[in-house]
Amino acid sequence: MGGLLCVLSSWAVAQDEGFAWIADGRPNQEAHQAVSILLGAAADGLEPDDYGAGGLEQALAEAEAEALDAAGQRALEAALTRAMTRYLADLHGGRVDLRVIQPGQRFERDNGFAPAEVLQAALAAGRLPEAVREAAPAQPDYPGLRRALGWYRELAEDPLRGGLWQTPLAPLPGRKLEPGQAWAGVGDLARRLVALGDLPATARLASRYEGEVVAGLRAFQARHGLAADGVIGRETVAQLEVSPAHRMRQIVLGLERLRWTPRLRAPRSIVVNVPEFMLRAYTLEGGAATLALQMRVIVGKALDTRTPLFAEDMRFIEFSPYWNVPPSIAQAELVPKLQRSPGYLARQGFEFVDGGGHVYTTLAPDRLNAVLRGQLRIRQRPGPKNALGDIKFVFPNDDNIYLHHTPSPGLFARQRRDFSHGCIRVEAPVALAGFVLAGMPGWDEARIREAMARRSSNTLRLREPLRVVIAYNTVGVAPDGRVLFHPDIYGHDAALDAALRRGARAAAP
Repeated sequence: MGGLLCVLSSWAVAQDEGFAWIADGRPNQEAHQAVSILLGAAADGLEPDDYGAGGLEQALAEAEAEALDAAGQRALEAALTRAMTRYLADLHGGRVDLRVIQPGQRFERDNGFAPAEVLQAALAAGRLPEAVREAAPAQPDYPGLRRALGWYRELAEDPLRGGLWQTPLAPLPGRKLEPGQAWAGVGDLARRLVALGDLPATARLASRYEGEVVAGLRAFQARHGLAADGVIGRETVAQLEVSPAHRMRQIVLGLERLRWTPRLRAPRSIVVNVPEFMLRAYTLEGGAATLALQMRVIVGKALDTRTPLFAEDMRFIEFSPYWNVPPSIAQAELVPKLQRSPGYLARQGFEFVDGGGHVYTTLAPDRLNAVLRGQLRIRQRPGPKNALGDIKFVFPNDDNIYLHHTPSPGLFARQRRDFSHGCIRVEAPVALAGFVLAGMPGWDEARIREAMARRSSNTLRLREPLRVVIAYNTVGVAPDGRVLFHPDIYGHDAALDAALRRGARAAAP
């Protein structure tokens, strides 16, 4: 059995008598199940080689041919135990500590999951495959992304369909291609859209860019965070040139992120996906999350005011809120503007407030200087010009991030919506308030609208806090099963990809 011992030498650890993979000197059913699971790790975006799957497969074959001696049994027991423990830890909690590569992310890891104990219990009950399924992230998108990974893998490995991306599309005849124009690349475009599922294989082609091909391109644009106008410009071409192999990698990163995203445990939860510029509200019944509401949002600017990632409990709603201008914004933006245009203070409803709560509504140079020194702060009174709109959803956090309405709703029509100083503007505040206040007697839509229009600030404590998760994922799955891709606006995917490639690992829980 020298070959077996050589294969296992790098995996050997002290034997744990609590695990039993051997019967009568040969691997038992659970051993074969374990190796099959490890060989299939790629289905969840993991790497079989990380767990020595190939070597273990060879070791089992050798052990089936010749019964193991005592040393061989100890080596195989240790190798399988270590491989499966590491696999369960990775599957449940991820391979990389995202807090290291993204210091702004503050998701608490689910330390209640103990892979060694889960493995031991599964072996004792004879339910290893079931335990593996239960260890996977309990996120609404996870099953769909797992299926999408398999589909894109098949596409990438198909020499005919995957090969469609080996040659770039023909150059456009101008800066952009409008429906109805002639283009040498129509055929190649159609073949890619068919391969991706955005165009039926029975679609009729013409020498011009028209008809069903335009409809297929619109479907492609809608899935890739582009304006679905059927016009092919620089951004659409860039997305069309992304190969299925690259999309596979993007889905792998998305699955890794879901392992770190907090599970939805509360009866009602709100999740904001930053690069998608979308908010979704869920209800949880019987352990299954059901989508109750979704809307567009505006998030922090990619350049300098990124929205941080964390999870906290929403505890209050403020109707007709004051906007307490953060000192950084007051000093860098508002004071210079007031120096140039003193009338801006009254027009926008700003006022000065000192440490004792005294309010000053007139502008004076010494007050601006006091703001610069941190001795006075500036706030904006409730009203139609208030930057927070007429409602604010508060989930206390270290960054003072919250959800709020806006007096400038026109920006919600933009495809890319990173315009804020970090807080999150919501498109449908009344609907969101209805979801948050469900179960609180008397808070129907009419009363919500009345409180928002009152122009006198009022804070309402929620009867039951709601979990709010500010997450980041550049892939998702629509209710109809379509795979959605979003721009990596903050570069987080690039950082995660680099960490995975260099083998940076999270500490086992």
